[in-house]
Amino acid sequence: MAGRRSGPGEAETPAALTEAADALITEAVRALALGDRTGFRGFVMEAAERTTVPGWTFTLRRSLAARLRRGVTSAWERGWQPSDVVRFTSRRRTSRHARLVTDAIAAGMRAYADAAVDDRWREQLAVLEADVWWEDDDAHADAWCEREGVTDATYTACAIELIQLLEGLPRLPSLGPRPGASVPGRDGPAAPHEQVRDVDQRTLGKVRALLAKAESTEFPEEAEALSARAQELMARHSIDHALLAAETGDIDGPAGRRIPVDNPYDSPKAVLLTVVADANRCRAVWHRELGFSTVMGYPADLAAVEMLFTSLLVQATAAMVQAGPRRDVRGRSRTRSFRHAFLNAYAARIGERLREAAGRAAESAGGNDLVPVLAARDRAVEEAVGAMFPNLAKGRAGSVSNYEGWVAGRAAADLASLNGRHEVTGADRRS
Repeated sequence: MAGRRSGPGEAETPAALTEAADALITEAVRALALGDRTGFRGFVMEAAERTTVPGWTFTLRRSLAARLRRGVTSAWERGWQPSDVVRFTSRRRTSRHARLVTDAIAAGMRAYADAAVDDRWREQLAVLEADVWWEDDDAHADAWCEREGVTDATYTACAIELIQLLEGLPRLPSLGPRPGASVPGRDGPAAPHEQVRDVDQRTLGKVRALLAKAESTEFPEEAEALSARAQELMARHSIDHALLAAETGDIDGPAGRRIPVDNPYDSPKAVLLTVVADANRCRAVWHRELGFSTVMGYPADLAAVEMLFTSLLVQATAAMVQAGPRRDVRGRSRTRSFRHAFLNAYAARIGERLREAAGRAAESAGGNDLVPVLAARDRAVEEAVGAMFPNLAKGRAGSVSNYEGWVAGRAAADLASLNGRHEVTGADRRS
């Protein structure tokens, strides 16, 4: 076991306590990395037994907090962003671990000046509600245990598991400046392209609201009207954005966004995201083991991809659930194969519809001035993907074994509302 154990009533110096705490954490993390759950539980038990040593609990908590902060900082250096870390933590551990890492992120962000944090990071932190809600850092563990309704030993175990997860994160391509790096334009007046981005957020906010209403209403006529309004806004927004950027000499290039692709049925969901990205002049790269895809494209188009993918997934899931469970002639469940086939067919048919719409739009949208602008953007996106993923390999689609599910999925796709298809193509755009 780590460190020298004190006898009853024996005191240790602060330095000795810190050394023992750090050693115990290191050994516990190593045990987890080796898959030794028994050894890991032994270290957690040792930590609990030493609470009778004066100053031990305080020192252990400080050591845990410091190592958590280093783990979070290491994640930023490896290309991860706040949403990525919290989502991956939920996927690999539990929602409780995700709440603890959110607190660690909030604590660590205090080390950076406002001007040193990119706006995209701020948006993610706001969505995650990564706020310092505790009054004193040394009292955070007690406050967290009270909020979670757990013991101190649970906190210790959770923190060590989180440290092991953070320190083992793979390196990802960077999608923007991490905290502490210079943020272009933060200290000076807003550049023209930044003013456009502000307008984008207002427009996209309206689109999100319309799509949310379209997905929740029980009246088809209302959903159609809301979707039509969303399409109109997105078409005007995307085409005008591209033309304005060309006219003003906006040199901003493609950016990246990570979009979750969750189980179950992650493979057909990734296919759906890919066809939506392609239709919006973006490219999607699926990281299956990490539970997300990196989508590359221009910022306004990335927002459209995320909204359209989310909307179509909501519609697909609702239609799939409404189709109900399936059994074979012997009464054995075939629900999983049915739903897997359903979503694969849905994605394939949506891709067909999007390509058909793109073909029609290419004949009428934007006139001759728009063609070279979009062609240049396509090239820039392809080059960005090649630079970020030089060893990218194309995967093969999985097989489908349930014909009934395939037919049902294509039928559902035919009924789906492409609530943002016009975002890129500008179909039906008024001249």
